[in-house]
Amino acid sequence: MPAPDTDPGNTSTDGHATPASCSPLPPYHLFSAFGVELEYAIARADSLSVSPTADQLLQAACGHRSSDFENGPISWSNELPLHVIELKTSAPVAGLSGLADLFQANVCQISTLLRQQHSPAVLLPTAMHPWMDPARETRLWQDECGEIYQAFNRVFNCSGHGWSNLQSVHLNLPFASDDEFARLHAAIRIVLPLLPALAASSPVVDGKVTGFADTRLHYYGSNSAIIPQVTGLIIPEPACSAAEYESLILQPMYQAVSPYDPEGILQHPFLNARGAIARFDRQSIEIRVLDIQECPVADLAVLQLIVSLLQALVEERWGDLTGQNAIATAELARLLQRTIRDAELAHIDSPALLQQLGISRHSATAGEVWNCLAESLSPQLDPAEHNALQVILSEGPLSRRILSRLPPAPDPASLQELWGILRDCLQHGRSLRSSR
Repeated sequence: MPAPDTDPGNTSTDGHATPASCSPLPPYHLFSAFGVELEYAIARADSLSVSPTADQLLQAACGHRSSDFENGPISWSNELPLHVIELKTSAPVAGLSGLADLFQANVCQISTLLRQQHSPAVLLPTAMHPWMDPARETRLWQDECGEIYQAFNRVFNCSGHGWSNLQSVHLNLPFASDDEFARLHAAIRIVLPLLPALAASSPVVDGKVTGFADTRLHYYGSNSAIIPQVTGLIIPEPACSAAEYESLILQPMYQAVSPYDPEGILQHPFLNARGAIARFDRQSIEIRVLDIQECPVADLAVLQLIVSLLQALVEERWGDLTGQNAIATAELARLLQRTIRDAELAHIDSPALLQQLGISRHSATAGEVWNCLAESLSPQLDPAEHNALQVILSEGPLSRRILSRLPPAPDPASLQELWGILRDCLQHGRSLRSSR
């Protein structure tokens, strides 16, 4: 395939990737290659407030102004806001094993460079900065691909949480034909509603507990509200070929944006902001609904379990392609809204979905679903990944563990203290444990 959305020279916002500049690669078959992207906030070392210095970081790494730095197997790239840095696999990798250590080493290298800045900075995990004021603190990237970012800003106004305060994980998976695309896309569609139950990490925004375990996705679903065709219901519509996807998803989106984009800058698949997007120019699907965790080993543990589940669904272990696509987009979107709010406590009351997952019940909590799946799939994890996944399955996603350490109405001091602990979790590669 053309490389997953991890190419040097490619930059992306949380919902929109800009075109890659590298030459296409031969196609890869299902699960024969992977691309992973992790996004982190840059914050001032003293106050932990956002620090819009990604350009300074990349210049220090490269020795000149640049939008990316290829550091061997892991590259660093800019994002839409200047306080976010993306780490990504430089090229497709044959497996996920060992990636956690590579990402962790790059986190440490970046941390060293940030400490050396004129105003020392640090990396922060979690999918939303807990007290950032986007109207006041947003600074957008101005260099390479700046005209695309400015076009997004003109149409959607990117000075809001839904654009400038989102840090996520992207998983890129290849397909080599329409048949492989159909099977992979169907499997991803029915998994998406369950992902916040594993990965939610954004329960605090504007200094307040929001009532959503995954506030990032809550904002994500409405950040393109002026043109609803861009995000749809987050869950993509069923499609079994490139032509069907073009007809059902891409063309309606291009037509809807055209009055706002007379120069045609945004008439490109990167406009698509569904929770999983197909890139037929790269023969890959990118999953975008995952919040960033407290350290890379936790992210890779989550990804390993997701890949194991997708492989089982593609192989039709419990159901078939027809049954997967028969579950309505609106039904999946309804369940996604539940997990956005309640994460692992969300009530999954779709017998059709549970049947496709091999669970012979009419209803279950999302946490019960994931515990059943983890037991039946037994993903191949190294000891650190196994421990990180067990923390998630037994103590809840990071949002739940964050809330366990905060009072119902946290004050600035308690938030700064907890995010200082999360900073250390990222720096040292360890999970945050619940206080209960």
